Order: sequence, then C-alpha cells, then structure tokens
Amino acid sequence: MEAFLDDWGLTLVTFIPLVGALVMMATPKEEESAHKMIALGTSLIAAVFGALLLFNFDYGNAGDLQYVVDKDWISVINSRYIVGLDGMSLPLLILTLGVVPLCIIYSFGHFPEPHNPKAFLSLILVLQTGMLGSFIAQDLILFFVFFEVVLLPMFFLIGVWGGDDRRYASLKFFLYTLFGSALMLVSFLALFFLADGTNSTMAGEVVSATERTFDMRLLSTGATAGIARSAQLWVFGGMFIGFGVKVPMFPFHTWLPDAHTQAPTVGSVILAAVLLKLGTYGFVRIAIPFLPEAAAAWAPVIGLLAVIGIIYGALGCLAQTDMKRLIAFSSVAHMGFVMLGISTLTDFGINAAIFGMIAHGLITGMLFFVAGSMKDRYHTLDMGRLGGLLVQAPKMGWILAFAAMASLGLPGLAGFWGEFPAILASYNPAEILNESVWRGFMVVAALGTVLAAGYLLWMVQKTAFGNPPEEFASDPHIHDVTKIEWISWTPFLALIVVFGFYPNAIFDLTDDAVIASLEVESVVVVDIDGSPIEVVNADGDIITVANSSGCLEQEDGIACFNNNRIKAERAAAERLASLETASGN
Repeated sequence: MEAFLDDWGLTLVTFIPLVGALVMMATPKEEESAHKMIALGTSLIAAVFGALLLFNFDYGNAGDLQYVVDKDWISVINSRYIVGLDGMSLPLLILTLGVVPLCIIYSFGHFPEPHNPKAFLSLILVLQTGMLGSFIAQDLILFFVFFEVVLLPMFFLIGVWGGDDRRYASLKFFLYTLFGSALMLVSFLALFFLADGTNSTMAGEVVSATERTFDMRLLSTGATAGIARSAQLWVFGGMFIGFGVKVPMFPFHTWLPDAHTQAPTVGSVILAAVLLKLGTYGFVRIAIPFLPEAAAAWAPVIGLLAVIGIIYGALGCLAQTDMKRLIAFSSVAHMGFVMLGISTLTDFGINAAIFGMIAHGLITGMLFFVAGSMKDRYHTLDMGRLGGLLVQAPKMGWILAFAAMASLGLPGLAGFWGEFPAILASYNPAEILNESVWRGFMVVAALGTVLAAGYLLWMVQKTAFGNPPEEFASDPHIHDVTKIEWISWTPFLALIVVFGFYPNAIFDLTDDAVIASLEVESVVVVDIDGSPIEVVNADGDIITVANSSGCLEQEDGIACFNNNRIKAERAAAERLASLETASGN
C-alpha cells in the first residue's frame, strides 16, 4: 500500500473529482439522484485516499516532501509533473478534502435557482481538483495551471446561481483574479530565465535539475542565488500582487464582499474555507522561500497592509446591514492576521498564519453555512428585519453564537490560535526586520480584536436575540436545523473545539516544514578574497531568516543581502573564527 500511495496517492486524490465531473457530463440531466451520488461518491473516494495519505505520512520528517512524483510533462519548456506533500501543505489538503463533500451534502437540500444539479455539482468537483492540485504542485507551471483552474468554476457558480447582482460580482471576481494571475505568471517566467537550477543545494538529488527550471524544489534551495537584488524586488512584487489579490489583501479586497454576498451558500463556504488560502499558501510556499532577500524588503509593506486590512475590515463590518456582507468583510480582517504572521518572517509567525488559515476556513465557513440557511428561511439577510432566531430556531441560534465566539477569538476555540500567536509573533519579528515597526503593528492588530468582538456580538444581537419580528412571527417556513444541515455542520463545529483545545495537532505538523522553508540556503557567504564561509549561529545551526541574529545584520559588520551574497568584511582573526565555527572546531 505504501508503494502504491507513493506513486499514485496524490494523483488519485487530485484527479478523482475531475473524473467524477466527466462522468456526470455523460449522465443525462434528468437523473438528479445519479448526479448527487456521483458527486458525493467521488468526493468521498478522494477523501478516503486523503485519509490514507494522512495515516501513512511520516510525521517525524514532516519538513521533507513525501509521496513525490516527478515525471516529464512539457519538455519544450522543461516543465514537469512534480507533486509532493509536506507538513505545510498536508493540513490544507485535508481541509479541502473535508469541506467539499460536506458542501455537496448541504447542497442536496439547498440547490439554488436555476437548480440544475448536474452543472452545479460538476463545477464543484472541477473546483476541488484545482484547489487540491495547487497545494501539492512542485512545478511553477503546474501550480499556475491548478491555480487558474479554480477561476472559471467559481465564476460560473457566482454568475449563474448567485444573487440579484451576480453578473457584476462574478465579473469583478474574474477580472481581479485574472489580473493578479497575469502578473504572477510574469514573475514565474522571470524566475525561469534568471535562476540557475544547477546552483541549488538539491541539484545533486534531483535528476531533472537544469539551469532553466520551474522546479520549486530547486528554486527554494539556492537556484535564485545569482539574481540581482533589484530584479528580485520586481519579481517578488509581481507575486505579491498575484497572491495578494487572491488572499485578498487591502487594497485588492474589493471583489470579495461582492463575491461572497452574491455567491450561493456553498460557493461562499468554499471561497472562504479554501479558495482564499491559495493566496496565503503562495506566499509561504513560493514567494518567501524563493526570494528571501526581496521578502525582507517587502515585509514592511506586507505588515502595513495587513494591519490596515484588519482595521478596515472591522470598520467595514460595523457599517453593514446585510449579514452575509458583514461576514465577508470579517474575512478581510481575519486574513489580515494571517498576513501579519507571514510578514514577521519567523517560524512562529508563519506557523500562526497556517493555523489561522485552517481556523478561518472552519469558522467563517460555518458562519456562511448558517447565513445561507437563514436566507432560505427568511428570504432576506437584512439584519434590520431579522431577530428572534433563538426563539424560532434555538439550535441554529446557538450555533450562530458559537461560530461568532470562535470568530472573535474566544480562548478554547480555534479562532484564538489563529489570531493571538500572529499578534505575539509581531513582538519579535525576524532579526533582519525593524522590531519597533512590528511592535506598532502588534498594537494596531490588538485593537482589531476589540473591534471584532464589537461587530460579531452586534450581529448576533441583531439576528438571534429578542422576539421575532411581526412579518416572520408565524411563518411556517422558519424551522430549526435539519438532518442534512447537522451532517454538514457537525465536523466544522467539532474541529473548531478540537483545534481550540489542542492546537498542537496543527503546530506540530507544520513546524518542521515552516523552518525548512525559511532556511536561506540561497545565500552564499564569501570572505573578501572570495573564499566561501558557511554561516552558522552560536549553536552551530545553519542560519535562517528566523534565527539569523548576528549573521544578517549590518551592525555586526556583515552587509546584509548584497546581491544575495553576504560579504564578510571582518578582521582576519574574526574570519578565522568563523571558519573554525563552520567546521565544528
């Protein structure tokens, strides 16, 4: 079984949903029950293979890529079919495999107009393939293909099954993300021409290592060493916009409230739970490991926009009257905490960011589920017309309150570990960054948590407390949680509690992979006469962006990130001491 999973596990997990969509295309439209079973069956089969990958994963080596497949694909541009899984991508893969079948189950009782289960469920399966592929791809062109596959299914889900302004929202979503993707592709092509795969520390281990490469394994381990600083800054800028639009970061966020508000319920859940994470995953998997020097230069911009997003999103929530639009603006704020953790360039901060991705996916996905069910019952989400949910549907009211408490960061629930560590990481950013600036970011972000409590409690008060308004007081369509809703929601609710009480379930998994991604193996340290020096810290560990105290700061006599090469301008005795430290003497 292990050999089979090594060769086929990731491929089957990724493409089984696509096969299911193709089978549905060949099934008559009138066979609604068959379409439901095919969609649910294929998503569950993919989930089973995902569970096998989870159980057979080597947690002692979570920092290394596992289940790696490296096959020839587009040889004319040296792009290969390379997939792999480590501790950073595994939780996001499992999140995707869990969310999609639950969304399919929920849709059985909530198909939006114009109905058409065949097309609706087929698009969800194609969307799943794109999301899964993005988390396992280890070739930039392969990553880009999967990254773009998600665009059209979500465009049609919003544009066909969305609300009254669905055409505007879907077109805005499409244009924003397409523009960001175009700049991202330009950056990928620049890396292909500027990097040198033979300079990678893994060049001897990768059979396909060549000078021009899209191999993410090579690009993150030294292939970018020869790229000039100015070029790095431009390349990182393209990826910053491409991934920032998908997050979305302020000021690229304006497509998100419209898309969430107009999307059908499961579209909003998938968008919040998984799709937004493609952007943040791109930062931690590609942008920062490939170009650590540029990441350090762009980090203040990322941190500043993150805290602006936190405050702007919170204030935007306080200005909303539509419940779904309020939850959408809360996503802008919560993803700001994720980006703040990433901006610290520390293992602690990026671990917090990945946990924040998972927590936000579960909690905000749950909030959108409840909002969608309320829309089905009340036919409106205008909070001025709602109220008394705890009277008419007490179980749903308590679930809404529970999800709101988790979203505001109540200790003991997953949301706390998505926000508090990101704020705490800002107190001690990477040594290469300005400590005072990040501590200022920390204070602003902490104020954001206060505003979050305000808008979430206000939402619960407006919708769940009090007596039902007269227009809904005797409406027979308003009922409590159904069986299908319980099946769809229970895993979300359970995991919010489990991860709240045991956050190490994720932290232990991601930590080694995050540390490995921060190792600046592309930095070549040379003496002033050109002799190489391996830079290690006082403990003899290879330096990383996170633990580079005394190695990357100009105050210590070392010019930091000079064309990706640190020139050690020190006295002869100090250079000799460095050589002795590097050799372990």
